[in-house]
Amino acid sequence: MALTQQERTLKLSTPLGEDVLLLTGFTGKEEVSRLFRFQLDMISDDAGIQAADIVGKDVTFSIEMKEGGPRFFHGFVSQLMASNEDQGRREYRAEVVPWLWFLTQTADCRIFQDKTIKDIIETIFGDLGFSDYKFDLQLEHKEWEYCVQYRETDFNFVSRLMEQEGVSYWFDHSDGEHEMVISDHTGAYQDCDESEVDFPGDVGVDAIDDHITSWEHRYAFVSGKWAQTDYNFKTPGTNLMTNEPSVVSLPGISKYEVYDYPGEYSDKGVGKTETKLRIEEEEASYDVVSASSQCKSFTPGGKFKIGVHPSSSEEGKGFVITSITHSASEQIAYESGASVGQDYSNSFTCIPDSVIFRPARITPKPLVSGVQTAVVVGPEGEEISTDEYGRVKVHFFWEREGHSSCWMRVSQNWAGKNWGIVFNPRIGHEVIVDFLEGDPDRPIIVGRVYNAANMPPYELPGDQTRSTIKSRSSKGGSEDNFNEIRFEDKMGDEEIYVHAEKDRNTVIENNDTILIGFDKTDPGDQTIGVHNDRVETIGRDRSLDVGRDKMEHVVNDKTIQVDGGHTETIGKSMTITVGSSLTETVAMNYAETVGAAMQLSVGGALAITVGLAMTETVGGVKAENIGVSKTENIGTNKALSVGATLSETIGKDRDVNIQKDFKEKIGGKATVAVEKEYMLTAKKINVVAKDELQLKVGKAEITMKKNGDISIKGKKISVKGSSDVIVKGSKIKEN
Repeated sequence: MALTQQERTLKLSTPLGEDVLLLTGFTGKEEVSRLFRFQLDMISDDAGIQAADIVGKDVTFSIEMKEGGPRFFHGFVSQLMASNEDQGRREYRAEVVPWLWFLTQTADCRIFQDKTIKDIIETIFGDLGFSDYKFDLQLEHKEWEYCVQYRETDFNFVSRLMEQEGVSYWFDHSDGEHEMVISDHTGAYQDCDESEVDFPGDVGVDAIDDHITSWEHRYAFVSGKWAQTDYNFKTPGTNLMTNEPSVVSLPGISKYEVYDYPGEYSDKGVGKTETKLRIEEEEASYDVVSASSQCKSFTPGGKFKIGVHPSSSEEGKGFVITSITHSASEQIAYESGASVGQDYSNSFTCIPDSVIFRPARITPKPLVSGVQTAVVVGPEGEEISTDEYGRVKVHFFWEREGHSSCWMRVSQNWAGKNWGIVFNPRIGHEVIVDFLEGDPDRPIIVGRVYNAANMPPYELPGDQTRSTIKSRSSKGGSEDNFNEIRFEDKMGDEEIYVHAEKDRNTVIENNDTILIGFDKTDPGDQTIGVHNDRVETIGRDRSLDVGRDKMEHVVNDKTIQVDGGHTETIGKSMTITVGSSLTETVAMNYAETVGAAMQLSVGGALAITVGLAMTETVGGVKAENIGVSKTENIGTNKALSVGATLSETIGKDRDVNIQKDFKEKIGGKATVAVEKEYMLTAKKINVVAKDELQLKVGKAEITMKKNGDISIKGKKISVKGSSDVIVKGSKIKEN
């Protein structure tokens, strides 16, 4: 006879069709915030059912309740096992799980940014095509700035997020479907069909009555306080410590504190909320009942009240079921498949329905073992992209959806308050990323590495003795546009090389000492500002080649000491402007050679002192124009040699004071023209003429010749003597 379910209390609906499989019993466990799992025992006249016919497909099974019709269970077949075959009928066993179980079969690595837990869950469920869920949330859940699913199943990822944020879930079953309820408050609990249930204890009851068959109320000591803290680099001085005492009242409980770090929050308000979640997680295990019953409607998240109870203190209390294990069977007449007896029982745990159930955080968060590398990314067309903290974004090699990371801090060798070292990773650079405490949600850049696309600036191993800090001009710089400090450590070729692509500015607020063993060359522009002293000591030569102009500005005095010779060669003009005095002291010789004209303009007095000889040689004309007076003081001799004409023009008087002798030698004629008087005063005056001496005044004249003739001519000649007048001659003629 063919098998049929028509008269049975256990029924099963599968994609194989009605009555292909007959349900003979089932066991299974449902639990808040856990996957349910049922094992179904079945028989069939079809000994050749294939896995593809049912595995991965949904089924509905039910048990008939005393009143109110069937209690449905719905799920998906994750396993099918075929076992004994007898008289053409085969026994089968199937495992049934919720649709959420499929999330255990997929793992991923991906990044969520600026999303709440609701946003993340909706994305993951939607990607897999699941929509049989509803949210019943009252708390304000934080927005995750950066949340990473890393090498973990979708199920583990959403589970640990819900556990962390105090969100629980369970499943409501109906014919042909089950719905996931996601909640964070006690108002989401729903009454069971059997909303008030008795526990008669030892009192006899009808075996088929739905009632509680055992009741064990347990109280457990729990921690009295939860405290945690974290750190926010944006507000480093803010104390993020939060703590929350337990509402459980037990002697001495307050001194038993759980303290943890990090709390995974950056705001103290969020920290207070999450700390409260942690202590509520502790409190959920304080007051727990373990019981058993025949109540078929009991389900996780369902509420009931105690009616009759041997302990009056329990009567009237409300409880919510947190887990339940079902066991049902229905004996079968082998030939017909008819029912010959059904049995159902369950064991469950519950807590007071005034207590919010916060799931225990049992799903581990994956840790990143060691460091990873990633590539810096940024807006198209940019070469450098940072925020105000010097953070950059990267693309991890495992991130396949094209999303960049959060803004990621960059480790620098020094990081002081407005001082330190800054080398910003640039777009396209490969960087080394570490994770604080291995947390994938807390990355930090700790280094950089070269790769085949970004090779070192010098060829290796050929230049392996060369160390460098070499940058690139941005934007649009090529390999020819860079700043660099380079060290060459090759023996015999040691060098420190500094290259500034444009300007180099050096500010020295005290002394600057430069010791140069050989040469120094400065091509290009250079500006040096020294606030105090600068001392340069050069062991050998110093050469300065200025391509255009050179300007020196000395606020006070300037001293140049040259132990050997000093040579200045000026291609064009030289102008020296002295605001006050100019003194030149030459220990030995001084020579000035002027190729063309030389002009000396002295606003006041000019004094020239020559210790020994002074020679002036003028190839052309020399003109002296003296506005007031000129004084020459010559310690010994003065010689004036004029190749042609010497002309003197004196505006007023000329005084010549000769302490000893005065000699004049004239090669040609000598003419003295005096407009007024001409006076010679001497103790003795000798006038010697070789040929003739002539004295002439108007028409009067006296002429003396070398032959001895003396001629006196005049209109009137008077000879007077205060004593005798003697006239001698060989002949004396009178007119």
